[in-house]
Amino acid sequence: MAIVKRLAEVPPRDMSNGTDVVGVLKRVLIGPADGAPTFAVRLFTLAPGGNTPAHTHPFEHGVVVLRGTGTVLTPNGRVPIGEGTTVFVPPGEHHQFQNTGPGPLEFLCVIPVGYET
Repeated sequence: MAIVKRLAEVPPRDMSNGTDVVGVLKRVLIGPADGAPTFAVRLFTLAPGGNTPAHTHPFEHGVVVLRGTGTVLTPNGRVPIGEGTTVFVPPGEHHQFQNTGPGPLEFLCVIPVGYET
């Protein structure tokens, strides 16, 4: 059966740790708890000046920027991103998302099930 939610109904989890993750909220919109067998969709909101950790992991993910401006760290350096930008991060690639704008940076991130925390 289809599961329908409103974004406001999905509580955010503050991922900030005061060191390498700053100003990051995450909402799991679709995932294992919904019965999704192969993927999870997360909504990240980065506050102005916020960033995800610079990290790698063994799975790919796809990102769609919904609003705001920022950068994504790639092996070739930082690349600007903004509303309407898509990003594919291959497995094992070092990356980081950073908000460089005056307002929130929001993006959807799709990953394979089994890696969601």
